[in-house]
Order: sequence, then C-alpha cells, then structure tokens
Amino acid sequence: METIYSDLTQLGGKTELPASPEVAELERVQNPQADIEYCVRFTAPEFTSLCPMTGQPDFAHLVIDYVPGEWLVESKSLKLFLGSFRNHGAFHEDCTVSIARRLVEFLSPRWLRIGGYWYPRGGIPIDVFWQTGAMPEGVWIPDQGVPPYRGRG
Repeated sequence: METIYSDLTQLGGKTELPASPEVAELERVQNPQADIEYCVRFTAPEFTSLCPMTGQPDFAHLVIDYVPGEWLVESKSLKLFLGSFRNHGAFHEDCTVSIARRLVEFLSPRWLRIGGYWYPRGGIPIDVFWQTGAMPEGVWIPDQGVPPYRGRG
C-alpha cells in the first residue's frame, strides 16, 4: 500500500554518513497538517565541521525552526545531512547559512530560521542567525533558548 512514507530510502535501515554536504540526500514527506501553520524545531547540540584553514574541528549548537508548507523534512535524512559537515571545511557563517538555504530550497517552508551558536575558538564565540523573513503571526515560535556565551563568568 502506497503511503506518504513510501519514497523514503534512509529510514529504517543502516545508512552511511555522507562524505560531504553536497552528496547528502535530504528526504521529505507530504505534510498531513498543511492546512494550518505550526512550528517544527530541530536542535543539534553537537554539530561539527572543520575550519577550512587549519582543519581543526569546530563545534556548534544549531537550532532550526520552520513553519512547514506542503513538505516535512525526514529527520534521519536531516541528521545525516548535518553529520556530513563533520569532514567539511567552511567558516561558521557559511555552514550555518548553507544549511538553512538548502532546507529552504528543498522544502519551500512558509518560514525558516536558524541559529548557529558556535563554541569559541581563539577565545571568540561566533553566533550566526538567518531567517527567510518576518516571523509569521499567530504561530507560537519560542525563543531558541540558547544563552549567550559567558565564558567562565
């Protein structure tokens, strides 16, 4: 029997981590609640990428909020996509905005924002924020809940 989940290929089995974000395959399903607006949040507190200059690891706490339209991202494919950055060299700003833009292109959500809360390297934390436009009215979208970096204070 055909369902909205029939086309998923990564869920329910062993799937290798993609070698790079460019080859990572996002998957989506039809949104059965597309007639209303609601917020979906994904939190990735252990996101990792590489510094393109030194090859050293960079770590971030990502928070992705979106108001879906016709499509929902399948969470395992998102997890594998985010994991594919583990061996990918890019600055914090590029990683954060690239993730959001890929999701927007793939899902066509009504609204999306990403907060990239990067852990300090060289004593400076870098936080990167991007969204597609004004926050939709009438949708409960909580604060991302990540405190600003306070060091040892």
